[in-house]
Amino acid sequence: MAHAYSANFSVDLTGHAALVTGAAADVGKAVALALAASGAAVIVGDINPDKIETVADEIISAGGRALPWHVDVANRFQVGSMIEAARDAFGTVDILVNAAGIFKAGPMATLDEWDWRRILDVNLTGAFFCTQMLGRVMADEGGGVIVNLASTAGTSGTLPEGISYAASKAGMIGLTKQSARELAPHGIRVNAICVGSLEGQPYPSQNALNRAGTVEEIASVALFLCSDAARFITGQAIAVDGGALGG
Repeated sequence: MAHAYSANFSVDLTGHAALVTGAAADVGKAVALALAASGAAVIVGDINPDKIETVADEIISAGGRALPWHVDVANRFQVGSMIEAARDAFGTVDILVNAAGIFKAGPMATLDEWDWRRILDVNLTGAFFCTQMLGRVMADEGGGVIVNLASTAGTSGTLPEGISYAASKAGMIGLTKQSARELAPHGIRVNAICVGSLEGQPYPSQNALNRAGTVEEIASVALFLCSDAARFITGQAIAVDGGALGG
């Protein structure tokens, strides 16, 4: 089993394979390590080729199974190649975590078109490509689980700056709810985690717990949603924000 992750509950994902995008760092890396520590084989997908090798090596050295894959999720052909490579390596892939995301600060008035489109392409269109293509595979092979990493900035929360990011995360919630409805008949559950302020992020927020969250705490929620303990949960956007949206 892979280490570098410790949860206060036990999940057995032996025999499952998970594709995690944005897995080279931050929340995506924490989720990849959590899934591997629970027995899943993990496809470590990211645009950073050096870091995916490091994460995959960490999983493998701890006794887990991992396949590093260099991918730009905004390119549907690269996404398709990643999914086929994952199936060749592990037989089937029944867990998808869409964690790939980018952020650019700056006011709406000065945001250029390229940055607007690139952020939407990576954060939202990339998640759609992965959900559409791997959803077809899951439907043919008996079902699966999809977890999308959204943000409280996409709900009733806002940021001082970053309109493209906020728009992409609001879109991610819509993608989650609609795909959950369409994929439910195929045995596929789809949920989103609306992440609040995390340690090291530029915009700390007030919340009931009076602290920033950690990537490991987000990974724990993702792990739960991927497990059979959450088998009656789908179409939900779950705020993990220390109570910030609770008032």
